[in-house]
Amino acid sequence: MTSNQSKRKVIIVDDHTLFRNGLRILLNNLENYHVVGEASNGKQFLDLIKTSSPDLVLMDISMPVMDGIEASTIAHELYPDLKIITLSMYGEEDYYYKMVNAGVKGFVLKNSDIKEVKAALDVVYDGGSFFSSELLQNLISSLKSAPKSQELHSELSEREMEILILICQGLSNQEIADKLFISKRTVDKHRANILEKSESKNTAQLVVYAIKNRFVEL
Repeated sequence: MTSNQSKRKVIIVDDHTLFRNGLRILLNNLENYHVVGEASNGKQFLDLIKTSSPDLVLMDISMPVMDGIEASTIAHELYPDLKIITLSMYGEEDYYYKMVNAGVKGFVLKNSDIKEVKAALDVVYDGGSFFSSELLQNLISSLKSAPKSQELHSELSEREMEILILICQGLSNQEIADKLFISKRTVDKHRANILEKSESKNTAQLVVYAIKNRFVEL
C-alpha cells in the first residue's frame, strides 16, 4: 500500500459539498492520489494553496466569491508550474477558452467516471493535456454554427494540418510519429511550428483554438 506521503497531492475546488465529498472518497481510493485540501470557491483555494503545495488541482468553473477562471489566472501567476484540471458541466463551453488562457491543462466533465478522472490526472501530472472525448464532441457540436476562419489554415502546411488533427485526437508525439512513419524529432519540430503559428502556449490552448476555428472535426 502506498503511503499518503508518497502519493500525488490533490486539491478539489467546487462549491457543492456533496460533490466534493464523493470525489474525495473516490480519489483517496486510488493508489497514487491523495486529497490534501478542499475549497468551495477560488478565494478559499488561493488561501489554501499557500500551505498545501498540491501536485494537481481539480477546479470548478462557476463558483461564488471567486470563480475558477480568476482563481486559475491568479494561481498561475503565483505558481506558474501548477497543474489545474477543469471540472466542467454541459453548457459551459464559452468558458473553456478563458480557462485555457488561464493556464488550465485539462477538462473533465463532472459526469465522468473515476477512470476518466484518473486518466486526466495521470496525463496532466506527466506534463500533458487532457480533454475528455465526450467534452470534445460537445464542444465541436456547440461550434457548428460559428463562422469558420481560414487564417491559420492558410499558414499551415499539409503535414502540419495532418499532425494538428492527430494532436487533437490525443495522440502523443511518439504515437503520431509511428502513425505517419516519421521520426519523433520531426513531429516535435512540426508541433513547435504549429504552436508558434497559432500563438498557442501549450497543447491545451492549441486544441481549443483548433476546435474553436473549426480546423478539425473529431
